[in-house]
Amino acid sequence: MKLVVGCDNAAVELKDAIKEYLVETRSIEFIDVGVVDSNDGTHYPNIVKQAVALIKDKESEVQHGILICGTGIGMALTANKFKGIRAAVCHDVYSAERAKLSNNANVLTMGARVIATELAKKIVDVWLDNEYIGGRSVPKVNLINEIEDENFIG
Repeated sequence: MKLVVGCDNAAVELKDAIKEYLVETRSIEFIDVGVVDSNDGTHYPNIVKQAVALIKDKESEVQHGILICGTGIGMALTANKFKGIRAAVCHDVYSAERAKLSNNANVLTMGARVIATELAKKIVDVWLDNEYIGGRSVPKVNLINEIEDENFIG
Protein backbone atom coordinates (compact mmCIF):
# COMPACT_ATOMS: atom_id res chain seq x y z
CA MET A 1 0.00 0.00 0.00
CA LYS A 2 1.17 3.49 -0.83
CA LEU A 3 -0.39 6.59 0.72
CA VAL A 4 -0.37 10.29 0.14
CA VAL A 5 -0.01 12.49 3.21
CA GLY A 6 -0.43 16.21 3.52
CA CYS A 7 -1.12 19.01 5.96
CA ASP A 8 -1.40 22.73 6.34
CA ASN A 9 0.85 24.81 8.59
CA ALA A 10 -1.23 23.99 11.68
CA ALA A 11 -0.34 20.31 11.46
CA VAL A 12 3.30 19.96 10.39
CA GLU A 13 4.40 18.36 13.67
CA LEU A 14 1.61 15.78 13.67
CA LYS A 15 2.14 14.97 9.98
CA ASP A 16 5.86 14.46 10.60
CA ALA A 17 5.11 12.15 13.53
CA ILE A 18 2.68 10.13 11.41
CA LYS A 19 5.22 9.91 8.56
CA GLU A 20 7.89 8.64 10.97
CA TYR A 21 5.40 6.15 12.39
CA LEU A 22 4.44 4.89 8.92
CA VAL A 23 8.08 4.25 8.06
CA GLU A 24 9.37 2.86 11.35
CA THR A 25 6.39 0.84 12.53
CA ARG A 26 4.32 0.05 9.45
CA SER A 27 6.88 0.08 6.61
CA ILE A 28 4.38 1.95 4.46
CA GLU A 29 5.48 4.11 1.56
CA PHE A 30 3.93 7.53 1.07
CA ILE A 31 4.17 10.68 -0.95
CA ASP A 32 4.24 13.90 1.06
CA VAL A 33 2.43 16.75 -0.69
CA GLY A 34 3.32 19.30 1.98
CA VAL A 35 3.54 21.52 3.77
CA VAL A 36 6.93 21.02 5.39
CA ASP A 37 7.21 24.19 7.45
CA SER A 38 4.81 25.80 9.93
CA ASN A 39 5.57 29.17 8.29
CA ASP A 40 4.27 27.96 4.92
CA GLY A 41 1.02 29.77 4.25
CA THR A 42 -0.28 27.33 1.62
CA HIS A 43 -4.01 26.94 2.18
CA TYR A 44 -5.26 23.41 2.85
CA PRO A 45 -7.50 23.23 -0.26
CA ASN A 46 -4.34 23.37 -2.38
CA ILE A 47 -2.84 20.47 -0.42
CA VAL A 48 -6.05 18.49 -0.89
CA LYS A 49 -5.98 19.09 -4.66
CA GLN A 50 -2.48 17.62 -4.88
CA ALA A 51 -3.38 14.62 -2.71
CA VAL A 52 -6.59 13.84 -4.57
CA ALA A 53 -4.84 14.12 -7.93
CA LEU A 54 -2.54 11.28 -6.85
CA ILE A 55 -5.40 9.14 -5.52
CA LYS A 56 -7.44 9.59 -8.69
CA ASP A 57 -4.50 9.06 -11.05
CA LYS A 58 -4.96 5.59 -12.55
CA GLU A 59 -1.20 5.33 -13.12
CA SER A 60 -0.42 6.11 -9.48
CA GLU A 61 -0.01 3.42 -6.83
CA VAL A 62 -1.65 5.75 -4.32
CA GLN A 63 -5.20 4.77 -3.38
CA HIS A 64 -5.58 6.30 0.08
CA GLY A 65 -4.63 9.51 1.83
CA ILE A 66 -4.10 10.98 5.27
CA LEU A 67 -4.68 14.73 5.48
CA ILE A 68 -4.24 16.82 8.60
CA CYS A 69 -5.15 20.40 9.41
CA GLY A 70 -6.14 22.16 12.64
CA THR A 71 -9.43 20.28 13.04
CA GLY A 72 -9.51 17.88 10.08
CA ILE A 73 -12.79 19.45 9.02
CA GLY A 74 -11.45 21.71 6.29
CA MET A 75 -9.46 18.90 4.72
CA ALA A 76 -12.51 16.60 4.74
CA LEU A 77 -14.86 19.24 3.35
CA THR A 78 -12.47 20.00 0.51
CA ALA A 79 -11.61 16.37 -0.26
CA ASN A 80 -15.28 15.44 -0.44
CA LYS A 81 -15.74 17.96 -3.25
CA PHE A 82 -13.95 15.52 -5.55
CA LYS A 83 -15.80 12.68 -7.25
CA GLY A 84 -14.72 9.31 -5.93
CA ILE A 85 -13.28 10.64 -2.70
CA ARG A 86 -14.82 9.60 0.60
CA ALA A 87 -13.02 11.53 3.32
CA ALA A 88 -13.82 11.05 7.00
CA VAL A 89 -12.75 13.17 9.95
CA CYS A 90 -11.71 10.78 12.71
CA HIS A 91 -10.71 11.76 16.21
CA ASP A 92 -11.30 8.38 17.83
CA VAL A 93 -10.53 4.79 16.90
CA TYR A 94 -14.17 3.72 16.57
CA SER A 95 -14.86 6.39 13.95
CA ALA A 96 -11.72 5.36 12.07
CA GLU A 97 -12.84 1.73 12.08
CA ARG A 98 -16.36 2.56 10.89
CA ALA A 99 -15.08 5.01 8.27
CA LYS A 100 -13.31 2.15 6.53
CA LEU A 101 -15.57 -0.82 7.36
CA SER A 102 -18.93 0.80 6.67
CA ASN A 103 -18.22 3.85 4.52
CA ASN A 104 -15.22 2.72 2.47
CA ALA A 105 -13.40 5.97 3.26
CA ASN A 106 -10.33 6.39 1.11
CA VAL A 107 -9.13 9.53 2.88
CA LEU A 108 -8.60 9.92 6.63
CA THR A 109 -8.52 13.44 8.00
CA MET A 110 -7.51 14.46 11.49
CA GLY A 111 -7.06 17.65 13.48
CA ALA A 112 -3.69 18.46 15.02
CA ARG A 113 -5.36 20.88 17.43
CA VAL A 114 -7.90 18.24 18.47
CA ILE A 115 -5.97 15.03 19.13
CA ALA A 116 -2.59 14.04 20.52
CA THR A 117 0.09 12.23 18.55
CA GLU A 118 -0.29 8.83 20.21
CA LEU A 119 -4.05 8.80 19.60
CA ALA A 120 -3.46 9.85 15.99
CA LYS A 121 -1.15 6.85 15.54
CA LYS A 122 -3.83 4.51 16.92
CA ILE A 123 -6.41 6.05 14.60
CA VAL A 124 -4.08 5.54 11.62
CA ASP A 125 -3.51 1.92 12.65
CA VAL A 126 -7.20 1.12 12.90
CA TRP A 127 -8.01 2.87 9.64
CA LEU A 128 -5.20 1.09 7.78
CA ASP A 129 -5.92 -2.31 9.32
CA ASN A 130 -9.56 -2.42 8.27
CA GLU A 131 -11.14 -3.05 4.89
CA TYR A 132 -14.58 -2.19 3.59
CA ILE A 133 -16.86 -5.12 4.48
CA GLY A 134 -19.83 -4.29 2.33
CA GLY A 135 -22.79 -6.22 3.72
CA ARG A 136 -25.53 -3.95 5.05
CA SER A 137 -23.45 -0.92 4.06
CA VAL A 138 -23.50 -1.66 0.32
CA PRO A 139 -26.88 0.00 -0.34
CA LYS A 140 -25.80 3.08 1.63
CA VAL A 141 -22.46 3.45 -0.14
CA ASN A 142 -24.21 2.84 -3.46
CA LEU A 143 -26.64 5.66 -2.64
CA ILE A 144 -23.72 7.94 -1.80
CA ASN A 145 -22.24 7.09 -5.20
CA GLU A 146 -25.58 7.73 -6.96
CA ILE A 147 -25.94 11.12 -5.27
CA GLU A 148 -22.38 11.90 -6.25
CA ASP A 149 -23.09 10.93 -9.87
CA GLU A 150 -26.21 13.13 -9.92
CA ASN A 151 -24.46 16.17 -8.49
CA PHE A 152 -20.88 16.11 -9.76
CA ILE A 153 -19.81 17.07 -13.22
CA GLY A 154 -16.82 15.14 -14.49
